[in-house]
Amino acid sequence: MTYAETCANVLEIYREIFKLKLTYSTWGNVSARYEDGLIVTPSRIACDVMTPEDMVYLSFDGSVISGVRVPTSERDIHRLIIARRPDVNAVVHTHSPYACAAAAAGLTIAPHIEEIPQLIGGAIRCTDEYVPALDHLALAQKTADTMGSFNAVLIRNHGPMCAGSSLEEALTCALVTEKAAQIQLILSGPAAFSPIPDEYVVAERRRYVEKYGRE
Repeated sequence: MTYAETCANVLEIYREIFKLKLTYSTWGNVSARYEDGLIVTPSRIACDVMTPEDMVYLSFDGSVISGVRVPTSERDIHRLIIARRPDVNAVVHTHSPYACAAAAAGLTIAPHIEEIPQLIGGAIRCTDEYVPALDHLALAQKTADTMGSFNAVLIRNHGPMCAGSSLEEALTCALVTEKAAQIQLILSGPAAFSPIPDEYVVAERRRYVEKYGRE
């Protein structure tokens, strides 16, 4: 697959997560392995105006190989997962509501329906603590470590990160994760949750206003 074809496919899957209501506004991001790096969606550009030319090509050390846009702020999570996992060729990050609820509660989603072991490989674990979004590398390392060899992980107080051997499989894993989170919450009833620590609330607002899309 050529560079242009890969960029177009990444954009197609990015637009699909909006059609499926797995995210909204400019949240969520998508990546795909390409040669010795990965192609990722840019930051803070709406899917309906985004073009394949807006994609950013990164090396596995995080440097930009080509592209004029600012890459997604979750780029380090994407690159660590793909760099560590030869079986993974794509990553999809959404802000789907049930998976986000499970992430706020710090839940591990058990393999209670057959799609979970089939697509994810086992239980969907949640990172054990909140890491502020500005700490990009720490957040990436914790997320990739918690995901391990499985195809989905919940980022505490944030949302799901899903992987696959292709863009289509990564998207399917995102759908399975949302369904699994919904079922678990239905079966277990109301879950206790841990809010974002006060010390980070103001910092997150400041980051969004002053830095998001320009980092």
